[in-house]
Amino acid sequence: MGVQESYPFDVEAIRADFPILDRKVGGDVETPGEGPEDDTPLCYLDNAATSHTPEQVVETISDYYRGYNANVHRGIHQLSQEASVAYEKAHDTVADFIGASGREEIVFTKNTTESENLVAYAWGLNELGPDDSVVMTEMEHHASLVTWQQIAKKTGAEVRYIRVDEQGYLDMDHAAELIDDSTAMVSVVHVSNTLGTVTPVAELADMAHDHGAYIFVDGAQSAPTRPVDVQEMDADFFAFSGHKMCGPTGIGTLYGKEAILEEMSPYLYGGDMIRRVTYDDSTWEDLPWKFEAGTPSIAQGIAFAAAVDYLEDIGMDAVQAHEELLAEYAYDRLAEFDDVTVYGPPGDDRGGLVAFNLDSVHAHDLSSIVNEYGVAIRAGDHCTQPLHDKLGAAASARASFYIYNTREEVDRLIDALEGARDLFA
Repeated sequence: MGVQESYPFDVEAIRADFPILDRKVGGDVETPGEGPEDDTPLCYLDNAATSHTPEQVVETISDYYRGYNANVHRGIHQLSQEASVAYEKAHDTVADFIGASGREEIVFTKNTTESENLVAYAWGLNELGPDDSVVMTEMEHHASLVTWQQIAKKTGAEVRYIRVDEQGYLDMDHAAELIDDSTAMVSVVHVSNTLGTVTPVAELADMAHDHGAYIFVDGAQSAPTRPVDVQEMDADFFAFSGHKMCGPTGIGTLYGKEAILEEMSPYLYGGDMIRRVTYDDSTWEDLPWKFEAGTPSIAQGIAFAAAVDYLEDIGMDAVQAHEELLAEYAYDRLAEFDDVTVYGPPGDDRGGLVAFNLDSVHAHDLSSIVNEYGVAIRAGDHCTQPLHDKLGAAASARASFYIYNTREEVDRLIDALEGARDLFA
């Protein structure tokens, strides 16, 4: 499959919404933009870690603090009412974005990691035992792997891992072997943050449900980059983060089927999640507030909805097409190097990122060198240490793309890699 001749939308118009992309880098990090060394245009290719935030979302945060900053659900006065309405509508916006039935199924958390922990502790501690198993994949993020690993230690449950083959695909025959009548939870990443592999979550959901198990889908890399319909995939739980999809940090979402959330005990206790308290006992508020204890991230939640609106104005089909275009182009350009190893499926069958290594250059050194060219990439194990052990790599470099990136920026990465190769020649 060749690289498309044109982008699915006006990338330059999109870039204009992100002033940070006009940054010049290269100088003293303690005095950004103040020295003569800050002369290199920023080429930001670390979007799988955190994307940038458009002016429209920044203005939404500013409007909240300047116009109706107040606590939600706790006041009769006008500002509190306005804030409460905006915060609740944000749940509706996110529910529509992923195809949930309504706001009752949308719990705002700090991030995907907290969403994982909410389910693991509120459901897993109560439901898992020595006769149960939790099935994951070999490419899980630590947020999932470590969380269920520790819950299994507390409950005596067994943890099993579905194999990933040499091309980076999930071994579905192995999945069918591991998911059996002992399985209580299948927790899988939707798009691998290291391999770019797109997991067949609907097929895994069918396997899980055939054995009476639930499925938790880590959508941290999928919700920002492609259309998601939780009902179509039949996910019992689905989690993602705002900061990877044009939103602010400190806000994420846990989707859960309403019937399951109703049966679960709260994860955190305190204000806003209670209905009635006596000295002897307490009762809980309706969904989703039962799981949102204390003062929530109000500005972040409202801005999260603004980020969703921003992406939907572009169109998630177009976002996916752009991601795949750049990922394929980057894969093909990296394949021109005889001394570069690229991990994961072929370029025309992956999410919008590429993890790779240049022979004889540690990923950390490589990231430092390309930074001198203004190119920002990730280096390390990407919170997938066991997967890197399986790959035989202590670390890898990762370039990840988003709506404001271009083929020219991929070319800048390639030029920077050639500079690194020459340096170590």
